[in-house]
Amino acid sequence: MSAEDTIAAISTPIGKAGIGIIRISGPLALSIAKTIFKPKRKIKEFESHRLYLGNLIDPKTNRTIDEVLLCYMKAPHSYTREDVVEINSHSGYMVLSKILELVLSQGARLAKPGEFTLRAFLNGRIDLTQAEAIVDLINAQSETGLYLASQQLKGSLKDKINQLKEKVADLLAHVEVAIDFPEEEEAFISKEDMVSKLNQLISEIEAIIRLHRQKKVWIDGINTIIVGKVNAGKSSLLNRLLDEERAIVSPIPGTTRDIIESSILINGLPLRLVDTAGIRDVADEIERKGIFFAKKRLKEADLVLIVIDQSKALSKEDLEIIEMCKEKSSVLVLNKIDLPSGLKEEDFNKLLSYGFPVVKISALTGEGLEDLKKTIFDMAIKGEKDLLESSIAPNLRHKQALESCLDSLKNASNLLKEDGTIDLIAFEIKNALDSLGQITGEVTTEDILEKIFSQFCLGK
Repeated sequence: MSAEDTIAAISTPIGKAGIGIIRISGPLALSIAKTIFKPKRKIKEFESHRLYLGNLIDPKTNRTIDEVLLCYMKAPHSYTREDVVEINSHSGYMVLSKILELVLSQGARLAKPGEFTLRAFLNGRIDLTQAEAIVDLINAQSETGLYLASQQLKGSLKDKINQLKEKVADLLAHVEVAIDFPEEEEAFISKEDMVSKLNQLISEIEAIIRLHRQKKVWIDGINTIIVGKVNAGKSSLLNRLLDEERAIVSPIPGTTRDIIESSILINGLPLRLVDTAGIRDVADEIERKGIFFAKKRLKEADLVLIVIDQSKALSKEDLEIIEMCKEKSSVLVLNKIDLPSGLKEEDFNKLLSYGFPVVKISALTGEGLEDLKKTIFDMAIKGEKDLLESSIAPNLRHKQALESCLDSLKNASNLLKEDGTIDLIAFEIKNALDSLGQITGEVTTEDILEKIFSQFCLGK
């Protein structure tokens, strides 16, 4: 991969639509445009950031491919800080493919996924947090997720990390002065002041780490799994929540043998709902595999809806399933309240002893469904509504780097308290600074860049 290459790709989904866009970036972008584009009106020179109407021509045959709008964006005032040309054509597989083929025949090469944004990062237009925000913006599943991604794209997280870096760098400077000029005692701030500043930084970083869950909830959604014994009403509950017949409902035990997934919004909160096979001991090989996958998905779940048929007495299978979910954030859903209760008082008390919220519903009639939705919402955000006021939301990579920074700062603080050597203190603070640099991309590796930008689609 070379920055001297000119790259091109289709930047809009291929299909029947109003327009499709082919993006070109690099030193040959303008010359390629001049070769294949014939403006309707004569122009002396392409002006930057202006749309031109004209025909796209195959220079070999002089045949018109499409009537298009072309925009030239002169470096460095473009998305990649390189010369960029965008061709707005009619959309359709054949027309977009033909235009891209023409562009590639003039010296461009096909861009790799995320390569336009990678160039924007390498050329200093954005940092890594802003690059990652673009993926989040595209993948956002809720309005709150969209807001958090847009704020990160504006630089909210970058600005906060840069503020932390300044504070850490200031501490490091004091320590390095003490190393270089040990006789100048006044140059080194007191141990008490240093510990106080480190503790303040530690508190700030811990607060940002806590915001990671906020981002996961509102951008990625809550991975919610529905479990229970056979015929407890899991598929009926899924269909009721989705308000559609997504899963087959039958009185025959073992009807759901595969994993069924769908997504919904509850008060703007995205939920990825997973319906699973009823958990029980079976001889049928296919159903056994379904149960195996159900248990596997249970381990990955953020939230568990444990469906219990309240028209029957609490069974050994019910209790075994609840025991499997003891370490999970779970809701006990007592289904079939349209039927007389079969639960004894000791059964109900046993359920309450687990400490999970209990919601009574009828998946058949919809009774109690709003109570269940409210409970799911409250369980998902776990009292973190106040965090929604923040515009900073680190992802998993940021969280891991912040945790590394936190460990280094705590080590430095402990060394100070224990009268450790000044060189070791400097080493830990330097590590903390490097960890923060990993977030914005000042300290990075090709592996990290590959992992981040491989998440992008072609043309972005």
